[in-house]
Amino acid sequence: MSNQTVEDAIPPQPGAQGASSTTQGPRDAGDAGYSKDLKPRHINMIAIGGAIGTGLFLGAGGRLASAGPALALAYAVCGLFAFFVVKALGELVLHRPSSGSFVSYSREFLGEKGAYVAGWMYFLNWSTTGIADITAIALYTHYWSLFTDIPQWVLALIALAVVLAINMISVKIFGELEFWFAIVKVAALVVFMVIGIVLLTTQHPVGGSTPGLHMITDHGGIFPQGIMPVVIVMQGVVFAYSCVELVGVTAGETAEPEKVVPKAVNAIMWRVGFFYVGSVVLLALLLPWGEYTEGQSPFVTVLSKVGVPAAGDVMNLVVLTAAMSSLNSGLYSTGRILRSMAMAGSAPKFTARMNKSQVPYGGILLTSAVCVLGVALNYVVPGKAFEIVLNIASLGIVSTWCIIMLCHLVFVRRAKAGLVERPHFQLPWSPVTEIVTIAFLLGVIVLMWEDPDVGRKTVMLVPLIAAALVAGWFAVRGRVRSLAAEREKESAGQL
Repeated sequence: MSNQTVEDAIPPQPGAQGASSTTQGPRDAGDAGYSKDLKPRHINMIAIGGAIGTGLFLGAGGRLASAGPALALAYAVCGLFAFFVVKALGELVLHRPSSGSFVSYSREFLGEKGAYVAGWMYFLNWSTTGIADITAIALYTHYWSLFTDIPQWVLALIALAVVLAINMISVKIFGELEFWFAIVKVAALVVFMVIGIVLLTTQHPVGGSTPGLHMITDHGGIFPQGIMPVVIVMQGVVFAYSCVELVGVTAGETAEPEKVVPKAVNAIMWRVGFFYVGSVVLLALLLPWGEYTEGQSPFVTVLSKVGVPAAGDVMNLVVLTAAMSSLNSGLYSTGRILRSMAMAGSAPKFTARMNKSQVPYGGILLTSAVCVLGVALNYVVPGKAFEIVLNIASLGIVSTWCIIMLCHLVFVRRAKAGLVERPHFQLPWSPVTEIVTIAFLLGVIVLMWEDPDVGRKTVMLVPLIAAALVAGWFAVRGRVRSLAAEREKESAGQL
């Protein structure tokens, strides 16, 4: 694609709710050429799918075993801050819908350096998460005896190839797949919660224990291990919400973002409260927290103890679906983010390319290439591949959320100066909300140091990642400035 001016590159879009066309920010050249095939039902279910994943279906078991019933509080606190982040992003979307999402907003409010950092940290998050996802898919598939003889790396490669092919077809296929993935996850949770409530109200024994509040009070209370284990699991809990920002990326490929996005964002709050907090409280009431174990879904633990047939098979299928959904979302979002960066010069040129189906295949292929390294990791160290990449991904999501809040701070400041107009859909209590959220996220990174086994090693990666970002900026800054100068000249010539 040639270096068009921003105005030439993007057709007129619907104005944001409560904002006139004159107050919208500069459009992103990377938004040109996308279809608008994502329907409201796609966006709504993608919002649900982003808030429900393997962090709940699988990870809650180990976290319950280490933090006890207080895990529900951890999910509630992190869920509140995740809601603040996506609410801030939703307001920015209504200011100016963009498939470049927070990278495009970083460019507008923080400059090209901000966009560069935001984009590559998000790429770091999703490329490493992709490795974790294909590793998880391979492990889940090994659960069934039919696949146990197939090497883990082969299953990982097959999973990557299937999801890559789906992403390449069209955004409509992506939306349909995410819609049904979300249906499976929500249906599984609802069924479990109905079963759990019936067990609780009828006092039906679960593995020899009678459900009730005494499952908490008789086993150390809400904080049986103290507060520090709850603090340590915050890193994993934040990662469990790491897909909620996908709503901002999908807004660039829906016809009416000003109608769809506010509904999807506002619904996230009650979904988090109902599914995450509600299910963890229910789990704590059904069995003593010490009965849950790392590596086994807590839902399987409960269902197997009450003799539900094929409980393990059903839940394994659900967590397999959640991992496939995460991988699908990662390829989709990084493809759009990298295209926005490439059009500004901070990503390789080929990541700006689109196919006939209006899919940015260049960025998707780059993310897939990193995931192929994950296939190699599954071959070399199959037992440690998941743990190695998961820690790196957590740094990427924390930095992404911080950047979104920084963008919103600058946006609100410009609105107060009369340079832009805030839409009716707003993040409340600004700027306090942004500052507190950023402080919380940075606090999670600092407190990770208290975990000597995993967290400390993750924090030690920060200087290495920072050095890589600095080196990368010096490598691309010439092209970034050159393209920016060209756009300014072309824009001045049209005035």
